[in-house]
Amino acid sequence: MALEHALLVALSERPASGLELTRRFEKSLGFFWHATHQQIYRVLARMESDGWVTVEVVEQDGRPDKRVHTPSAEGSRVLAEWLATPMPVEAFRSEVAVKLRGAAYGDRAQLTRNLLAARADHATRLAQYEQMEREQFPDPAGLDAALRDRWLVLRGGIRMERFWIEWITEYLDAHAKGNDGEAPA
Repeated sequence: MALEHALLVALSERPASGLELTRRFEKSLGFFWHATHQQIYRVLARMESDGWVTVEVVEQDGRPDKRVHTPSAEGSRVLAEWLATPMPVEAFRSEVAVKLRGAAYGDRAQLTRNLLAARADHATRLAQYEQMEREQFPDPAGLDAALRDRWLVLRGGIRMERFWIEWITEYLDAHAKGNDGEAPA
């Protein structure tokens, strides 16, 4: 997936300026696709030159004019075409998995500390996702199709965070029982 597709999805949900898109990436989209504000602005400029977005200049008092981006007919066509292409099977590619596999060849105590920190980070993100779900989707049965899609992606994020917490816990517990010197906290 290219950043262009993530931006077309975001702009289809709601037209936005580059700054607004950056903030949305920080709050929700960024949980699933990371992009810096420089990348967002660079790709928006390319999408505008390619005719994928239109730009409306909105005057602001005391601030520079705001450029609000909206998918053009061509951008909507590109997005629909991309959505219709078959999805590749996502391979499990993880630096964590390689480190776990190679743990016996390095500093297991430091790896354990890193895993405890990673598990805490995943627990924090899980709590954020669950709070977002409670606040944004209190009645999932009443959602329209677009909001249901957002809710289901958030549910996928919740499941992914639970996976990481459970897997890290299983690994730490197995080594605590194996008595190899490091017991998880």
